[in-house]
Amino acid sequence: MLNAMGSGARRDDAVLAAIGDVHGCADLLRRLIERVEERFAGRRLRFVLLGDYVDRGPDSRGVLDALLALRARRPDSVFLKGNHEQAMLDFLGAGEAAAAWLHWGGEETLASYGVSAAPPLEPAELQMRLAEALPDVHFALLMDLPLFHREGRYLFVHAGLNPERPLEEQEERDLLWIRDAFYRKGKNRFGDLVVVHGHTPVPTPEDLSWRVNVDTGAVWSSRLSALCLDGEERIFLST
Repeated sequence: MLNAMGSGARRDDAVLAAIGDVHGCADLLRRLIERVEERFAGRRLRFVLLGDYVDRGPDSRGVLDALLALRARRPDSVFLKGNHEQAMLDFLGAGEAAAAWLHWGGEETLASYGVSAAPPLEPAELQMRLAEALPDVHFALLMDLPLFHREGRYLFVHAGLNPERPLEEQEERDLLWIRDAFYRKGKNRFGDLVVVHGHTPVPTPEDLSWRVNVDTGAVWSSRLSALCLDGEERIFLST
């Protein structure tokens, strides 16, 4: 799967800002984007967001609006898919069969689109109401999220990589969901590649030689974090 990333050479000398899991915290996302832009004013800057934009927090709709606004200003921004975006798409496509999403934060996402999940509504009815309430531009955004992005020796992905598989054989489920196997066995499995990811909340960013975790649990901590790569320098900014 990952063999389509080319040589991995950096396209330019832009500062790369990778933002962790947002989970419906639109106000924090806007504040962090502003802080990053102020910190690197006058520099070329590219944002890479690591997925999990929806669910749990109060304003998933506002987060997707903020992403679209960012892309309008900075067309080279990269928005990766997280497991919560996939779960939302699964619910839109399967309803009852994917109703577990409602308990993973989906009810808060529904509320942000003006859809109440209060009983006695069944998943099929909620599926229909969400499909009607979801703007076409939001659906198109969700459908167009890539699973990974590479710049130089940095690979950006939502959850991590399967250490038992070579890069070209990675599977979507692992890129969106993996945890323990990646943390326990991932070091030294992918050469000098540095994996930048979210998915597992930590109190402060984990800055290791082979991976960087920037999910600081924004929906619980009010701390949304970014890794800013200025050449090989790693700079962390948070709300």
